[in-house]
Amino acid sequence: MGFIEEGRQLIQDFVTPEIHSLDARLTAVEKQLESLDRKVDRSQTSMEKRFDSLETKIDKVQAALEAKIDRSHVQLLDALRSMERYNDLAERMARVESKLQHVA
Repeated sequence: MGFIEEGRQLIQDFVTPEIHSLDARLTAVEKQLESLDRKVDRSQTSMEKRFDSLETKIDKVQAALEAKIDRSHVQLLDALRSMERYNDLAERMARVESKLQHVA
C-alpha cells in the first residue's frame, strides 16, 4: 500500500466516524434548539395574551375612574352653586332684617 492509500484509510477509519458522530450531535442540538424555540414562542404568545387582558382591565378601570371623577366634579359644582344661592339668600335676608330693624 502506498502512502496516499494509507492516508485515505486513516481518514476513513478515524476521521469519517468522528465527522458522522459530530453530525449526529449537531442534529440533536438543532432539534433541542427547535424545541426550545417552540417553547419560547408559546410562552411569548401566552404573555402577550396576559398583557392584552391586563391592558383591557386597566382600560376598564380607568374609564370607570374617569366617569366617577366626572360625576364627583358635577356634584361638587352643584354643591358650590347651592352654596352661592344660599349666600345670596343669606345676604338678602340680612338686608331685609336690617330694613325691618330700621322700620321698627
